Amino acid sequence: MSPKRTGPNLGGLLGASAALLASPDVPIRTLPVLSLTPGQCQPRRTFPAHGLDSLAASIREHGVLQPLLVRPAGTTYEIVAGERRWRAAQIAGLTAVPVVVRTLSDQEARIMALIENLQRENLNVIDEVDAKLELAAATLNLERNEARSRLIRLTKEEAGEEAAALAAAFAPLGESWLSFTKNKLRVLGWPEVVLNALRRGLPLTVASVVVAAPSAHMQRLIDLAEAGASRTDLRQEIERLAEPTSRSDLAAVAARRLASRRFLGTLDEHQRREMERWLAKMPTFLREKE
Repeated sequence: MSPKRTGPNLGGLLGASAALLASPDVPIRTLPVLSLTPGQCQPRRTFPAHGLDSLAASIREHGVLQPLLVRPAGTTYEIVAGERRWRAAQIAGLTAVPVVVRTLSDQEARIMALIENLQRENLNVIDEVDAKLELAAATLNLERNEARSRLIRLTKEEAGEEAAALAAAFAPLGESWLSFTKNKLRVLGWPEVVLNALRRGLPLTVASVVVAAPSAHMQRLIDLAEAGASRTDLRQEIERLAEPTSRSDLAAVAARRLASRRFLGTLDEHQRREMERWLAKMPTFLREKE
């Protein structure tokens, strides 16, 4: 079965998006904040209050330095890129903001919104993964769920037209589609308690430690991480929680460690002598070979 035809020329749209607001020749208008509405294509789901307050403080001092990109929507204008600036401007007390008005299709608006947000550094991991998956879906001309499965399959296939299109789409984002698929796409299958923590800003590297623990302990580990615990602290806590409580459990742990070359290779000279003395006391029936 041949792959579906890839979507629009995203490389061209990426360049056009950057040039649109960077060019001094682009006409900039001023519109009342009340005449603007949030974009239907906005990939960002969360706008942390502390971040908006910080941006609002900057806007009070310097104004809105980059105009918003909007498109006509009946008697109002829909924000394509810049909703966070629009929200912060209202907190700062502004009644109008600078904008660039463009007539864009839903697909063009969606892609430009994705690009604008992905080129910023304050997206949480979940919003970033969702946005990049949407970008991949648009590139491959597939539905979101289909794109997720297709990306995974493409990592196991020889590079072709689809891989080239994805490479072009991801090129300005600082991460290849291959790295994204192998390292981040998997988070969408993680437990909701971990996803919620990522939405609140838990680093992906920390969440990777938490998700390896039994589900019953995940919330406790997240609480520790959000209170400042390091990954090493979390790993030690996981080991403590997994400590055996019965004699049979202790025997099972001992058997696993004695059978582990990796574990034995970590022992220092003192530990080796101590283990040899302990083995010398082993009952005869345990020393006999089967």
